[in-house]
Order: sequence, then structure tokens, then C-alpha cells
Amino acid sequence: MIATDLLKKYGALKKSFDKNEIIFEENNLPTHYYQIVLGEVKMSNYNDDGREFIQGIFYKEQSFGEPPLFLNQSYPANAITVEASEVLVLTKSNFMKLLEENPDVSIKIIENLAQRLYYKSVMAAEMSTQEPEHRILKLIDYGIVYFNFEKNENGHLINFTRQQIGDLTGLRVETVIRTIKTLEKKGLLKIINRKVYR
Repeated sequence: MIATDLLKKYGALKKSFDKNEIIFEENNLPTHYYQIVLGEVKMSNYNDDGREFIQGIFYKEQSFGEPPLFLNQSYPANAITVEASEVLVLTKSNFMKLLEENPDVSIKIIENLAQRLYYKSVMAAEMSTQEPEHRILKLIDYGIVYFNFEKNENGHLINFTRQQIGDLTGLRVETVIRTIKTLEKKGLLKIINRKVYR
């Protein structure tokens, strides 16, 4: 999203995180801007029953955790690595200075936040009213556009696990597995070597 050289010019440091390592915790106040160099990060929290709800999944060259940074509000979720990851970390003060001195970057950040807000609005409507098939297809189609999922002769490889699809749509993993099989029978998805394609 923001060019690595520009982030480093303002003092960003590259940090390595192991799989399942916490980058920041829910209810902490934000102090840095984060952008993924390599790996995968999820933002999630847990309900009273201990069930995880994934707020979002982020990949290479994507940033995460900015809204609380602008609002000076505590994080509404934990940021946890899904796999070993490298992340560029820039202090809040230097990030704000970068935005002030580079208005084109500010516009990109606004577009990115607007895209996420749009996704949240669409998924909130889906989760409250739509059947599992519709919810899952909506999430997958959004993922193809927003996450640029790899495409080959089988179609777009969906880089979500069944558990992640469940956590992102509010469905039980068993329902996700059943629904994906139904969607395959209808010709809307393909399952090849346990991987899902659209």
C-alpha cells in the first residue's frame, strides 16, 4: 500500500513475528502503523462463549489497525499472525507526518479505509438476512476482488480456510463445509485437492 522506501524514510522498522504471535491486543491504545511485508495477519476477538470472530484478514502489502490510530481509541480486536510474518512498524507521530507531507498517500489510505467500511456494511447485511450459500459466495467474491486471490486454469484459489470462512461469516465450520459441497454440486465452486476455487 505505502511504498516500503517511503515508510523506511520516515523511520519504519521491519519486525518478524512467529505464527500465532500477538502484534497488538484488544483494548490497548494504538501507537504504530502496521503494514505486512510477508505473511498473513488476522484481527479477531472472542465472544462470551469463547468463539472467535474474525474482523478481517490481511496479506502482503496490506495495512491493518489504522482506524483506532486516527481516532485515538483502543483497538476493538487483537492482531495475530496466521503464519510467520514480517511487518513494517512506524510510530504514530511519524505516520501522521508522512501523511501530512504526502497527500497522495493520504488519499490511498482514505480509499483503503472506505473499501473496508464498504465490506463491513455489505457483510453485516449479508449476515443478518442471507442464507449460508449467499453469505459464503459474497465473502469469496469480495475476497477475489479485494485480496487479488491467485488465478489459474481452475479459477481463483480461495485463500481462506473453512474455519476462517466460518469466522468471517458467522457460520459454524460444519455449515461452511456442507455449504461449500452444495455450491460445488451446483457448479458455483470447485474443490480440487481440498482447495476451493471460484
